[in-house]
Amino acid sequence: MNLLPALAAIIPSVGVGIIFWVAIRALMNADRSERAALARMDAEERSVNQPTDDESRPAD
Repeated sequence: MNLLPALAAIIPSVGVGIIFWVAIRALMNADRSERAALARMDAEERSVNQPTDDESRPAD
């Protein structure tokens, strides 16, 4: 039995599948990194914009 023609038929599909997997993985990692960076920026903004004790007290 000759397996070479069967392997030759399967290899292109496997190659495309691997390329697709790498591309989707890169997109997911980029999205995760972007979300983490935005969360850090939002946390930094909130910490900078928090009122001090003097600002949060009502004026007499």
